Amino acid sequence: MEELKNPSGTSLLVPSVQELVKDEKLSTVPPRYIQPQLEDSILSQVDSTLEIPIINIHNLLSKEFGSKELAKLHLACKDWGFFQVVNHGVSSFLVEKVKLEIQDFFNLPLSEKKKFWQTEQHMEGFGQAFVVSDEQKLDWADMFYMTTLPKHSRMPHLFPQLPLPLRETLELYSQEMKNLAMIIVGHIGKALNIKEMEMRELFEDGIQMMRMNYYPPCPQPEKVIGLTKHSDPGGVTILLQLNEVEGLQVKKDGMWVSIKPLSNAFIVNIGDMLEIITNGIYRSIEHRAVVNTEKERLSIATFYSPKQEGIVGPIESLITQQTPSRFRKIGVEEYFINLFARKLDGKSNIDVMRIEHED
Repeated sequence: MEELKNPSGTSLLVPSVQELVKDEKLSTVPPRYIQPQLEDSILSQVDSTLEIPIINIHNLLSKEFGSKELAKLHLACKDWGFFQVVNHGVSSFLVEKVKLEIQDFFNLPLSEKKKFWQTEQHMEGFGQAFVVSDEQKLDWADMFYMTTLPKHSRMPHLFPQLPLPLRETLELYSQEMKNLAMIIVGHIGKALNIKEMEMRELFEDGIQMMRMNYYPPCPQPEKVIGLTKHSDPGGVTILLQLNEVEGLQVKKDGMWVSIKPLSNAFIVNIGDMLEIITNGIYRSIEHRAVVNTEKERLSIATFYSPKQEGIVGPIESLITQQTPSRFRKIGVEEYFINLFARKLDGKSNIDVMRIEHED
C-alpha cells in the first residue's frame, strides 16, 4: 500500500508555557501572550446559566428509546453543535488510566519531552499549532499533537516511541474513540435520513488525530487565552477533560457558555467537515479555552475525519431546489493542506468553501 502523505502541516517552534510558569518569579505575562482584544470580553460576555445537551448513547442504540434519543441528537447538532455523551460504553478503568498517564507525560522532565518536540518540518509533537509568524500572539498552553489512525500515517518518532504504559493505553483509547465516533457519525446520518452506507464509506478508514492540552495557571488570566476561538476542522471531536478544572467555552447566540464536564462523560462537537457534509444543517461552533490563576487544566481532544483519499461535499440527498449546495466539494487531503497553511481564526477555513447564492 502506498504510504499517504502526512497532511498535518508545519508550525513555527515556540517556548513551553509549562516551563515558563515553573519560574516562580513570574508575576506578569510576557508580551507575546497578551491578547489586547480580550480585556473587555473575557468575563463580561459569559452566560453561566446555559448547559449543553446530554445524549445517552445506550438509549440511542436501544430499540425502546432510540427514536426519542435520535430526536434529541438532531436538536443538539442543529441548535448547539456541542453535547455531552453519557453511557457511552467506554470502560471507566481505561478512561482513568488515560487521565493519569497523560498527566504523567506532561510532567516528564523537559529533557525527556524534547525527544517528542515539534520540528520545523512537522506540526506533530510538543509545541503549539498554527503558528505562522514570529509576531503572532501565542496561546497560554502547551499541546502534544499526533496522527493516530490510520496506523501507517503515524510519525515513527511519536506514537511508536511513547513511554509505556501510555503507548498501550492510547492504542486502546484510539480504537474506542474510533468506535464511538462511528456510532455518533452513523446516527447523525440517520437523523438526516442519509443512507448508512454513504456515511460509513466516507468515515470508515478515517483520519484520527489526538491533541493533548496543558493549560498552566496564569498570573493574569484575563490578558491571555488558553486556546484561540475557532471551530474544529474535522468531522467530530471527542474531548475528555483530564482534571476537574473548567475552561472550555462555546459560542451560543453571541455569548460564551462555560461547559461543566459531567463525570465519566465525553464532550462531543461537530466539525467543519460535518457542516459541509450536512450542507449546513448542522453547524460547527466556535469555542475557546480560558485559564485561571490557581490550577492547570488538562484535556485530550480526539478528532475524527473522513478518509484521506475521500471527497468532502454536501451529501446529494440534502441538496434540493429549496436548499441548494452551500459548499463546494474538495478532496480531504487538499482540505487539510489548506487548513494548516493558515492561522487558526474563527471559521475562516470553512468560509472559503462557501458557495454564495443570491436570494
